[in-house]
Amino acid sequence: MATKNSFLLKRLKGVGYAFKGAFMLLKYEASIQVQAFIALIVTIAGFYFEISSTEWMIQILTIAVVMGVEGANSAIEEIADFIHPEHHTKIGYIKDVAAGAVFFTAIAAVIIACIIYIPKF
Repeated sequence: MATKNSFLLKRLKGVGYAFKGAFMLLKYEASIQVQAFIALIVTIAGFYFEISSTEWMIQILTIAVVMGVEGANSAIEEIADFIHPEHHTKIGYIKDVAAGAVFFTAIAAVIIACIIYIPKF
């Protein structure tokens, strides 16, 4: 019985750490703040235009992917700066590649938003 409680307790602690991390991203990372603002705007637009259940699922998944990749990018940048605080070509490359991943998801999000919302105008 102690093993089950220990397992459950560890999972609950893990959720707590994840919640703390999400809060820290929203509080300290400007890029996440911008993405959260855009997510709020498209969510309001979704209610205003009464988008379908399928469109809601795609929109929510898109928001989650963009914010998740943005969060991973922020973590990669923090780790890179911690490991090598001075300018270094390889660190710059790593940070640029991580930012490129965000760029891909952001472009896809814009395209998805256009597919959902342009026909509503």
